[in-house]
Amino acid sequence: MPEFVITIARGFGSGGKTIGRLLAQRLDIDYYDNDLIRLASEESGINIELFGKADERVKTNLFKRYNRSYGEKLIPPDSDEFISDDNLFNYQAKIIRGLADKQNCIIIGRCGDYILKDHPNAIRLFIYADKETCIKTVTNMYGVLPKEAAARIESIDKARAAYYKYYTQKSWADVNNYDLCINTSQIGFEKAVDVILSYMRTLGYNVS
Repeated sequence: MPEFVITIARGFGSGGKTIGRLLAQRLDIDYYDNDLIRLASEESGINIELFGKADERVKTNLFKRYNRSYGEKLIPPDSDEFISDDNLFNYQAKIIRGLADKQNCIIIGRCGDYILKDHPNAIRLFIYADKETCIKTVTNMYGVLPKEAAARIESIDKARAAYYKYYTQKSWADVNNYDLCINTSQIGFEKAVDVILSYMRTLGYNVS
């Protein structure tokens, strides 16, 4: 079994993706973000556009079937629900678990922390920042005005929280879901990577 798998949940504009890439470079391991959609599409045979439309978004009733165990049982192709959002999630969960069982890697978003909650070597991170920092980051990254950046942040974070709630029955920003939470507002991205590596050393991992 691989030594570890790192999941990163992140607020929009907090730098979670950037930190994930930097961390992957430092650790010399693979980084999975949109690749998860491609791999799930290849595994299922379902059009990749359907995965993209459902990616970290919920289009169905948030209160529907809360007693169901998501991410476990795949729906067969002859079912009317084969291309449902729920089954797309299940296929992504299958890919995430498979990657975690095969290699050291980093998984971005998509309820990775929940899917791997019972994985013995999972390190679950939550990256966040204050509103002003996120607005500045999004403004610089996408070349939009601060007002539009603020609207994007609110919309995307709301969608991620709803997606997480639907599939896990838990609150996305609850620190109890994670092993380490990092506020990048003051320390920035590079220092955040240093903090993560230091944390991994305290767990006994031999990382540089």
